Amino acid sequence: MSIRFGTSGWRAVIADDFTFKNVEIVTESICRYLTERDNEEGQTLIIGNDSRFMGEKFAAVAAGIAVKNGFRVLQCTGPTPTPTISHAIRDQKAAGGMNFTASHNPPEYQGIKFSNSDGGPALPEATKRIEEIIREQSAVSGQRSDQDAGIGSIESFDPRPAYLDDLKTKIRFKAIAAAKGRYAYDPLWGTGRGYLDKALRDGGLEVETLHDWRDVTFGGRSPEPGESQMAELRETVISKGLTLGLATDGDGDRFGVIDSNGEMITPNQLVALLTDYLAESRGWTQGVARSVATSHLVDRVAKDRGLKLYETPVGFKFIGELINKDEIILGGEESAGLSIRGHYPEKDGILACLLAAEAVAIRGTSLTEQLSELYSRVGKLESGRIGVKLTDEVAASLQQKLEREPTEIAGRKIETINRMDGVKFLFAGGSWMLMRPSGTEPLVRIYAESEDKTDLEVLLEQGRKYLLD
Repeated sequence: MSIRFGTSGWRAVIADDFTFKNVEIVTESICRYLTERDNEEGQTLIIGNDSRFMGEKFAAVAAGIAVKNGFRVLQCTGPTPTPTISHAIRDQKAAGGMNFTASHNPPEYQGIKFSNSDGGPALPEATKRIEEIIREQSAVSGQRSDQDAGIGSIESFDPRPAYLDDLKTKIRFKAIAAAKGRYAYDPLWGTGRGYLDKALRDGGLEVETLHDWRDVTFGGRSPEPGESQMAELRETVISKGLTLGLATDGDGDRFGVIDSNGEMITPNQLVALLTDYLAESRGWTQGVARSVATSHLVDRVAKDRGLKLYETPVGFKFIGELINKDEIILGGEESAGLSIRGHYPEKDGILACLLAAEAVAIRGTSLTEQLSELYSRVGKLESGRIGVKLTDEVAASLQQKLEREPTEIAGRKIETINRMDGVKFLFAGGSWMLMRPSGTEPLVRIYAESEDKTDLEVLLEQGRKYLLD
């Protein structure tokens, strides 16, 4: 098979392409890449896993390979969020980290997220080199010879206490506690269990945790905190009169938020809202970053607050670079990824949920009310996306259609074409449409935005027809 790293690591179906043999090849290649890069003896490598089927077994195989390459392995005890591993890499001054997770993908998938020494996702130049080494390994046996074996070590490692302590330096827990909010939290059977809920309970707050046990099937669905997964959380919030309903995905790097009225606050809305909140509450004046697929509501907030706007390709690694350079107060993606100034260059769903709780506590109004106030200042935008299955027929014509230079689509005049990542058509009047092949699923995603909800639906359908006709 061809092992390729997408926007967030390598993912494949368990027992199909995600096998122990391929895990050995990928781990060997990552170790060789790190040795090429640093050429140091006894480097530390953090290895963890989420709550998926066989996660700890795959992690143990990877640890064994890393030890043979001379690495000191800190193997996380229990399912571990990806942002927690990011913190551990920095805290332990590790060469990098591997988390066995397929994030929000369906339960039959497994994956490896590889993080560099800064705690952020590996950049394209790194994953390209790893893929080259994988091809070299696959051409031989994929095994390291005994005479090449190094002497490393494996240590059990609990990264949770230090990560939660670090959050206390970035979240105003005293203000949250003083507001005496009541919360529900749904980790979707994932790694956030014992992290987000513990952080709030440690502050003396009442939290009801849903799905607070390991289920490798995630209830028979994808562990993604999107609208379709929020019914039980929404019902809990409404029936018990709670302040917020909070959710994270399988590896804790994506967020979902239900307001006190049962309304879901979309990632596009929360990214814009928290940008506004941080500029106001922290007094930060650096810029703000969003991916090319994320709402231009962020642009309007940036203009209103006098912040520089950065647009990046899809993939949090690009936003992470700006966080490392201290050029932004917040970076976010419409796919529910978010991090802030002074945090790690990796998306953190636990952090995002806690910031939402903080904004409600300090401003003293619900998120829905805060959005209404924001819209009164900058105007409202409606955002959406759909997926078009990448069939053989669609794939055959996709590249040619994405390379076209149309002047209009369905009668809409195109003012600008942005090819930063996929193709983004910006229309007269401020609406836009982006077409981009997914980096993790066999789909072409169509994103769109308009000031009118009905027009948004029309725009998405026009995008579908453009691809299929």
